[in-house]
Amino acid sequence: MNIAVSTDPARIGFDPARLARIDEHFGGYVDDGRLAGWQIVVTRRGEIAHSATYGLRDREAGTPVEADTLWRIYSMTKPITSVAAMLLWEEGRFELNDPISRWLPEFADVRVYDKGSVLKPYTVPAVEPIRVWHLLTHTAGLTYGFAQSTVVDGLYRAAGFDLSVPPGMDLAAASAGLARLPLLFQPGTSWNYGVSTDLLGRLVEVISGQRLDVFLAERVLRPLGMTDTRWWVDEADAKRLAALYAPHPSTGQATRHDGIGRMALTEPGWFSGGGGLISTAADYHRFTQFLLRGGELDGVRLLGPRTVRFMTRNHLPGGRDLASFEPEGSAETQLDGIGFGLGFAVVLDPVPSRVPSSVGEYYWGGLASTAFWVDPVEEVTALLFTQLMPSSTHPLRSQLRQLVYSALID
Repeated sequence: MNIAVSTDPARIGFDPARLARIDEHFGGYVDDGRLAGWQIVVTRRGEIAHSATYGLRDREAGTPVEADTLWRIYSMTKPITSVAAMLLWEEGRFELNDPISRWLPEFADVRVYDKGSVLKPYTVPAVEPIRVWHLLTHTAGLTYGFAQSTVVDGLYRAAGFDLSVPPGMDLAAASAGLARLPLLFQPGTSWNYGVSTDLLGRLVEVISGQRLDVFLAERVLRPLGMTDTRWWVDEADAKRLAALYAPHPSTGQATRHDGIGRMALTEPGWFSGGGGLISTAADYHRFTQFLLRGGELDGVRLLGPRTVRFMTRNHLPGGRDLASFEPEGSAETQLDGIGFGLGFAVVLDPVPSRVPSSVGEYYWGGLASTAFWVDPVEEVTALLFTQLMPSSTHPLRSQLRQLVYSALID
């Protein structure tokens, strides 16, 4: 699918020479070995102003990044699953305040971690049920085992919920297993990134009566023309898949990570609505344009414009930002002035994070350093694809914003 520059960047307010700084800057990451390769796309008002690839999708095979390279998008799956859920919401199939136990009875009597260790945790009853909006906003009290920062994370790992789920579990079994683990906090009182969107995917299955992969294909991916987005890569397309890398602990050089990387080559036993999809720049470009246009693309409307605006407002308790939920003394600054909506982080004020953006911009990224944002004020979208995990290794996302916004001159 075509992802080439479609207009003179100057016609839509970009300085071409300043846009060229993007390639020069990120090219340095490849030239010195910190990344194998990357793909970047920047648009304004629906026109592609900048589209570039650099380096190798598979360094060991010597194959370059090309326009149709397949990327593991990990948590960039979450906004797609959130859109799927909101399709059902628009049909009146649920309300955001509904307890999820209405469809997932295993969550009827959840408990909340209070104190103790992984070997001897003490829990108390939840005083509030987990509601649908809690899943969409990561305020349910769920977590990730691989976060390794709390006792509850340790309980997840002990139960086999780490980067994936225990072997042999499908999404229904994973939901039942997660329901037996305590929550990190009382639902709706705080924010913590975790398996919420995976459970949202299970909710989509039960409410729709279709397996998640089928529902997404029929109701989201095909209507939007995202024909290259899939859950695994078969033999015919394996050569298009970018290899997965991690920084070497001593040198910082991108080092091949085949153990996790090979998982993309086989059909998954469960469909992770929070992190399971593989996509292309062209496909995710279509998704961002659908969002920018208020829920419609090429004459196909999936969501109403007011629904998209509602999803991309801050829904956090008390209107707080994400930084306010960080542990005291945390050095995290990228979350200052950032709220969270129904499936997206939302910029409340760009100044505290020291990264240029617009109030109302929304975004997210993936474990392997992929990222996107949609800026409805400037009508700008941006996509970054590479395959280096974890995503915190380099400040790629903030640097891309810096370069894109400094190239916007109208």
